[in-house]
Amino acid sequence: MALLKDNALFQYVEGSIGDQISIYKRNGQTIVAKKRGRSRKKPTKNQVLARQKMAEAVGYARAILKDPEMKAYYQSKAGPGQNAWNMAISDALKSPEVQNIQAKDSTVVVTVRDKFAIAAVDVKITDAAGILLEKGKAVLSRNGVDWYYRAANLPGGATITVIAVDLPGNETKKEIQLE
Repeated sequence: MALLKDNALFQYVEGSIGDQISIYKRNGQTIVAKKRGRSRKKPTKNQVLARQKMAEAVGYARAILKDPEMKAYYQSKAGPGQNAWNMAISDALKSPEVQNIQAKDSTVVVTVRDKFAIAAVDVKITDAAGILLEKGKAVLSRNGVDWYYRAANLPGGATITVIAVDLPGNETKKEIQLE
């Protein structure tokens, strides 16, 4: 791969030259590289899974970017050399991270992080025998990171299960057991 600077010959050229060379522009730079072909090897199981996940991310980006508000949201998250399409795919490929779950009196405080927006945080409380006591949606605090759920009862030995969902629908589940 070669980066060309101030080259009059390639200044307005993009595309391929036979099966040998590809010329393209990225972030204002002209790049000349050996043309890549398709691999003749059978894809591995991980490659098939990665391709499937990428196909789902592309489907999400196509659908969501038809909405002007969502397109503007993703564009606002884009940095130099990025666009709304890149950001929507990035969001679809990465799940939110549940960093911390705390039980304070009758309130469950959940810390969730994601590069983009969190759509919902669901809380489920079961007793020591596994019987569902209650479930509901947590409410986002003013700091934009912590989510609060007011529980009717938090008995000892109970299990708190939290499911964080981002805009593309990626879910992250985390549990803690109360002492």
